[in-house]
Amino acid sequence: MARFSALLDACALVPITQADLLLRLAEAGLYRPLWNHRILEETVAAIEAVHPQTKASGSARRRVNTMNKVFLDACVDHWEPFVESVDLPDPDDRHVVAAAVRGRADLLVTANLKDFPVEHLAPLGIEVQSPDQFLMNQLDLAPQDVMIALQHMAQATQNPPMTIREILSSLERCGLSAFSVAAAQQLWRISP
Repeated sequence: MARFSALLDACALVPITQADLLLRLAEAGLYRPLWNHRILEETVAAIEAVHPQTKASGSARRRVNTMNKVFLDACVDHWEPFVESVDLPDPDDRHVVAAAVRGRADLLVTANLKDFPVEHLAPLGIEVQSPDQFLMNQLDLAPQDVMIALQHMAQATQNPPMTIREILSSLERCGLSAFSVAAAQQLWRISP
Protein backbone atom coordinates (compact mmCIF):
# COMPACT_ATOMS: atom_id res chain seq x y z
CA MET A 1 0.00 0.00 0.00
CA ALA A 2 1.31 3.43 -0.94
CA ARG A 3 2.58 5.59 1.89
CA PHE A 4 1.13 8.85 0.63
CA SER A 5 -0.64 10.49 -2.31
CA ALA A 6 0.91 12.88 -4.80
CA LEU A 7 -1.04 14.86 -7.36
CA LEU A 8 0.93 15.02 -10.60
CA ASP A 9 0.52 18.27 -12.52
CA ALA A 10 0.43 18.11 -16.33
CA CYS A 11 3.96 19.48 -16.64
CA ALA A 12 5.21 16.47 -14.67
CA LEU A 13 3.42 14.08 -17.02
CA VAL A 14 4.44 15.52 -20.39
CA PRO A 15 8.10 14.42 -20.69
CA ILE A 16 7.76 10.70 -21.46
CA THR A 17 10.86 9.52 -19.62
CA GLN A 18 9.96 11.52 -16.51
CA ALA A 19 6.33 10.37 -16.61
CA ASP A 20 7.45 6.77 -17.12
CA LEU A 21 9.63 6.86 -14.00
CA LEU A 22 6.99 8.64 -11.90
CA LEU A 23 4.38 6.06 -12.88
CA ARG A 24 6.70 3.08 -12.40
CA LEU A 25 7.40 4.26 -8.85
CA ALA A 26 3.67 4.53 -8.23
CA GLU A 27 3.21 1.06 -9.68
CA ALA A 28 5.88 -0.18 -7.25
CA GLY A 29 3.73 1.18 -4.41
CA LEU A 30 5.98 4.04 -3.33
CA TYR A 31 3.11 6.51 -3.57
CA ARG A 32 -0.43 6.84 -4.89
CA PRO A 33 -0.63 9.06 -8.00
CA LEU A 34 -3.50 11.49 -8.47
CA TRP A 35 -4.72 13.72 -11.32
CA ASN A 36 -8.01 14.96 -12.70
CA HIS A 37 -9.47 14.84 -16.21
CA ARG A 38 -8.44 18.45 -16.88
CA ILE A 39 -4.80 17.69 -15.99
CA LEU A 40 -4.92 14.79 -18.43
CA GLU A 41 -6.42 17.00 -21.14
CA GLU A 42 -3.65 19.56 -20.55
CA THR A 43 -1.12 16.73 -20.78
CA VAL A 44 -2.49 15.55 -24.12
CA ALA A 45 -2.60 19.10 -25.49
CA ALA A 46 1.00 19.79 -24.41
CA ILE A 47 2.31 16.52 -25.86
CA GLU A 48 0.49 17.19 -29.15
CA ALA A 49 1.87 20.75 -29.25
CA VAL A 50 5.44 19.51 -28.80
CA HIS A 51 5.01 16.42 -31.01
CA PRO A 52 2.27 17.21 -33.58
CA GLN A 53 2.49 13.70 -35.07
CA THR A 54 1.02 12.29 -31.84
CA LYS A 55 -2.32 13.94 -32.61
CA ALA A 56 -2.76 11.96 -35.81
CA SER A 57 -1.56 8.73 -34.22
CA GLY A 58 -3.56 9.23 -31.03
CA SER A 59 -0.58 8.14 -28.94
CA ALA A 60 -0.90 10.93 -26.37
CA ARG A 61 -4.57 10.10 -25.83
CA ARG A 62 -3.71 6.39 -25.55
CA ARG A 63 -1.07 7.23 -22.95
CA VAL A 64 -3.51 9.01 -20.61
CA ASN A 65 -6.18 6.35 -21.20
CA THR A 66 -3.66 3.69 -20.19
CA MET A 67 -2.74 5.69 -17.10
CA ASN A 68 -6.39 5.70 -16.03
CA LYS A 69 -6.72 1.96 -16.69
CA VAL A 70 -3.59 1.07 -14.72
CA PHE A 71 -4.29 3.45 -11.83
CA LEU A 72 -8.02 3.01 -11.39
CA ASP A 73 -8.30 5.30 -8.36
CA ALA A 74 -5.94 8.05 -9.58
CA CYS A 75 -8.43 10.28 -11.41
CA VAL A 76 -10.06 12.61 -8.89
CA ASP A 77 -13.71 13.37 -9.56
CA HIS A 78 -16.00 16.04 -8.08
CA TRP A 79 -13.18 18.54 -7.54
CA GLU A 80 -15.08 21.40 -9.23
CA PRO A 81 -16.83 22.71 -6.08
CA PHE A 82 -13.43 23.36 -4.49
CA VAL A 83 -12.12 25.62 -7.29
CA GLU A 84 -13.70 28.86 -6.07
CA SER A 85 -12.10 28.52 -2.64
CA VAL A 86 -8.58 28.19 -4.05
CA ASP A 87 -6.46 31.33 -4.21
CA LEU A 88 -3.51 31.21 -6.64
CA PRO A 89 -1.62 33.77 -8.73
CA ASP A 90 -2.96 32.13 -11.91
CA PRO A 91 -6.67 31.28 -11.63
CA ASP A 92 -6.26 28.68 -14.41
CA ASP A 93 -4.22 26.55 -11.99
CA ARG A 94 -6.91 26.38 -9.32
CA HIS A 95 -8.29 23.09 -10.68
CA VAL A 96 -4.95 21.41 -9.83
CA VAL A 97 -5.17 22.41 -6.17
CA ALA A 98 -8.91 21.65 -6.08
CA ALA A 99 -8.14 18.09 -7.25
CA ALA A 100 -5.36 17.83 -4.67
CA VAL A 101 -7.76 18.91 -1.91
CA ARG A 102 -10.55 16.60 -3.08
CA GLY A 103 -8.14 13.69 -3.55
CA ARG A 104 -6.53 14.34 -0.15
CA ALA A 105 -3.10 14.60 -1.71
CA ASP A 106 -0.16 14.99 0.61
CA LEU A 107 1.77 16.87 -2.00
CA LEU A 108 1.67 18.37 -5.46
CA VAL A 109 4.40 17.53 -7.98
CA THR A 110 4.90 20.35 -10.49
CA ALA A 111 7.70 22.04 -12.39
CA ASN A 112 5.78 25.33 -12.07
CA LEU A 113 6.61 26.01 -8.42
CA LYS A 114 6.07 29.77 -8.78
CA ASP A 115 2.45 29.14 -9.76
CA PHE A 116 1.79 27.25 -6.52
CA PRO A 117 3.19 29.41 -3.68
CA VAL A 118 3.79 27.62 -0.41
CA GLU A 119 1.89 30.29 1.52
CA HIS A 120 -1.24 29.50 -0.50
CA LEU A 121 -0.99 25.72 -0.12
CA ALA A 122 0.35 25.28 3.41
CA PRO A 123 -3.02 26.18 5.00
CA LEU A 124 -4.54 23.40 2.89
CA GLY A 125 -1.97 20.89 4.16
CA ILE A 126 -0.45 20.39 0.72
CA GLU A 127 3.28 20.46 0.12
CA VAL A 128 4.68 21.38 -3.30
CA GLN A 129 7.73 19.70 -4.83
CA SER A 130 9.43 19.84 -8.19
CA PRO A 131 9.76 16.51 -10.02
CA ASP A 132 13.50 16.63 -9.27
CA GLN A 133 12.92 17.09 -5.54
CA PHE A 134 10.16 14.47 -5.48
CA LEU A 135 12.34 11.87 -7.22
CA MET A 136 15.30 12.72 -4.97
CA ASN A 137 13.06 12.04 -1.97
CA GLN A 138 11.96 8.73 -3.48
CA LEU A 139 15.60 7.79 -4.08
CA ASP A 140 16.43 8.64 -0.45
CA LEU A 141 13.44 6.69 0.92
CA ALA A 142 13.60 3.63 -1.36
CA PRO A 143 16.87 3.57 -3.30
CA GLN A 144 16.61 -0.06 -4.36
CA ASP A 145 13.04 0.35 -5.65
CA VAL A 146 14.00 3.45 -7.64
CA MET A 147 17.04 1.77 -9.15
CA ILE A 148 14.98 -1.31 -10.07
CA ALA A 149 12.42 0.96 -11.76
CA LEU A 150 15.23 2.55 -13.79
CA GLN A 151 16.52 -0.90 -14.71
CA HIS A 152 13.04 -1.95 -15.85
CA MET A 153 12.76 1.23 -17.91
CA ALA A 154 16.05 0.42 -19.65
CA GLN A 155 14.92 -3.14 -20.33
CA ALA A 156 11.57 -1.94 -21.74
CA THR A 157 12.91 0.87 -23.90
CA GLN A 158 13.09 -0.41 -27.46
CA ASN A 159 12.79 2.46 -29.91
CA PRO A 160 15.58 3.39 -29.51
CA PRO A 161 17.06 1.10 -26.85
CA MET A 162 18.50 3.02 -23.90
CA THR A 163 20.85 2.18 -21.06
CA ILE A 164 20.17 3.41 -17.54
CA ARG A 165 22.82 6.10 -18.02
CA GLU A 166 21.07 7.27 -21.21
CA ILE A 167 17.76 7.36 -19.34
CA LEU A 168 19.41 9.45 -16.62
CA SER A 169 20.77 11.81 -19.29
CA SER A 170 17.26 12.15 -20.71
CA LEU A 171 15.92 12.89 -17.23
CA GLU A 172 18.64 15.48 -16.72
CA ARG A 173 17.49 17.22 -19.93
CA CYS A 174 13.99 17.30 -18.40
CA GLY A 175 15.39 19.29 -15.47
CA LEU A 176 16.03 16.41 -13.10
CA SER A 177 19.69 17.24 -12.60
CA ALA A 178 20.01 16.47 -8.88
CA PHE A 179 18.15 13.18 -9.25
CA SER A 180 20.17 12.15 -12.32
CA VAL A 181 23.48 12.71 -10.54
CA ALA A 182 22.35 10.96 -7.35
CA ALA A 183 20.88 7.99 -9.23
CA ALA A 184 24.05 7.61 -11.31
CA GLN A 185 25.94 7.26 -8.03
CA GLN A 186 23.57 4.44 -7.05
CA LEU A 187 24.15 2.31 -10.16
CA TRP A 188 26.18 -0.15 -8.09
CA ARG A 189 22.90 -1.20 -6.43
CA ILE A 190 21.77 -3.06 -9.54
CA SER A 191 23.48 -5.59 -11.72
CA PRO A 192 25.07 -4.24 -14.92
